[in-house]
Amino acid sequence: MTASHSDPAKLLHEVSAAVGAITRHLSVHQVLEVIVSSARRLAGADYAAIGIPDDEGGFAEFITDGIGEEQRLKIGPLPRQHGMLAAILTETEPIRLDDLRRDPRFRWWPKAHPAMTALLGVPIRDGDQTLGIVVLTNDLGRPGFTAADTELIELLASHAAIAITNARLYERSRELTVVEERNRLARELHDAVMQRLFSLRLSARTAAKLLPDDPGAAGRRLDEVEQLAAEAIAELRAVIVELRPADLDVHGLVETLRRHVALLDRLHETGVHFEVRSPVDLSRDGEVEVLRLVQEALGNAFRHAKARNVTLVIETERVTIADDGRGFDAEEAATRGLGLLSMRERAAALDGRLDVRTAPGEGTVVTLHLDSERDGRD
Repeated sequence: MTASHSDPAKLLHEVSAAVGAITRHLSVHQVLEVIVSSARRLAGADYAAIGIPDDEGGFAEFITDGIGEEQRLKIGPLPRQHGMLAAILTETEPIRLDDLRRDPRFRWWPKAHPAMTALLGVPIRDGDQTLGIVVLTNDLGRPGFTAADTELIELLASHAAIAITNARLYERSRELTVVEERNRLARELHDAVMQRLFSLRLSARTAAKLLPDDPGAAGRRLDEVEQLAAEAIAELRAVIVELRPADLDVHGLVETLRRHVALLDRLHETGVHFEVRSPVDLSRDGEVEVLRLVQEALGNAFRHAKARNVTLVIETERVTIADDGRGFDAEEAATRGLGLLSMRERAAALDGRLDVRTAPGEGTVVTLHLDSERDGRD
């Protein structure tokens, strides 16, 4: 039994402090770091770890406490879901062992791994779902963990489940806020440009009507058209500079699309799949046009198609967005919707071509055909 267990008041204070520290953080990674250090301190363990499993037999996060950075690097990559770690993930109750090496579920350790005997493994559960595991161990010759230790770490794990869930919800809300802000900017840009173009078109029509009877007034209207066009060009140039996604400069088009797809996959129940078959080379402005076109096509798939799966495929000469949704009448959509028109204009700006194959109940495939002979340099 640790020293803190002999003083109930001190123990209560330490648990309260640990829970308070856990709930103060909004980052999942920070929450995990506080949990693992709190668990090790409260149980008086030599080593502690917290693992968050992924869907591929490994761990998305595996944070340790008590092992130095140099030794951790020598141990190697993150562990897999095997041996005792798999057992803790599978069991709904804690596992407490005086010598884990004698348990048939124990496999092996990496060469640089410290020798451990006593083990306490507690799953972090939210209802029927295991969010992660807390693992405490002691060096050779050190005493094992007690029932009181187990109860203490179980209490900590129950608070950890709430904190992890809250942190994930917060991070997701931030991602949604970013998406909503981008959509807001897109709407404002759309409204501003449409207003400018409407004024330009109105002035041009007025000039055409005035020309036979009042050439002077028509000329003034044409001057107004020229001024409006210049203002529109300046405004659009400013928008391109201001709203060019920073990710494009940092990561390039392919990685930016990969990240965008990953975000959509997390935010929606629809499965979103991404595949790169061959490299694509575009100018800076071309990258923006492709990104916006793909975002428009993906947005249509989520807003209107009610698809179960959406796939984005990148190739040198084409970009394809396919969904298994309800489809639509392409001829009717071309006459009443701006989405397809906007995508076709972007394709034309790339010296490319947009192909849309769809029918009611048959899903939709949008293909951007790129000019294979274009110069991809700025």
